[in-house]
Amino acid sequence: MAAEADIDDGAPAKKGIPKLFIIIGAAAVVVLLGGAGLFMFLSAGSAPAEGDAAHGEASADGHDAVAGAAAHTFIFNLPPMIVNLNNEGEAAGAFMKLTVALEVANQEMMVAIQPSMAKVIDAFQVYLRELRRSDLEGSAGVYRLKEELLRRVNVAIYPNKVESILFKEILVQ
Repeated sequence: MAAEADIDDGAPAKKGIPKLFIIIGAAAVVVLLGGAGLFMFLSAGSAPAEGDAAHGEASADGHDAVAGAAAHTFIFNLPPMIVNLNNEGEAAGAFMKLTVALEVANQEMMVAIQPSMAKVIDAFQVYLRELRRSDLEGSAGVYRLKEELLRRVNVAIYPNKVESILFKEILVQ
């Protein structure tokens, strides 16, 4: 009788195992299809169209501008800036050489902001002279510098807008 009880108890367990495999298999198929769909969605937006290529152009005041192929943005190069850093609490003064470029959405925006470039450079110079060497340490310091310059350029050229600030050279000595 004990042998019959073991056989009866084993039968319901065998029926439960295939259901578990079906549930796990269905979940795996859903995850794979979701991943494939996400991959297709993300890769469709990054493929360049035919005929897209980067090309260089010169702006009206002689600054170089380069159009990016993938982002369709224009780059407006500013002249290098050399400023004295604030030397509060330091024995020796420090200098910073900074070369930046402005990323704008299109060529019309680049032309529209050119008359305001003196205001932009003035805003940059005033801000940069108040920085200390310690303000520029590490990647967090450079990130704060980038965000602050972006804010100041957008205030100076309002209602126009710069998409991003690109650092070409940062030298602190």
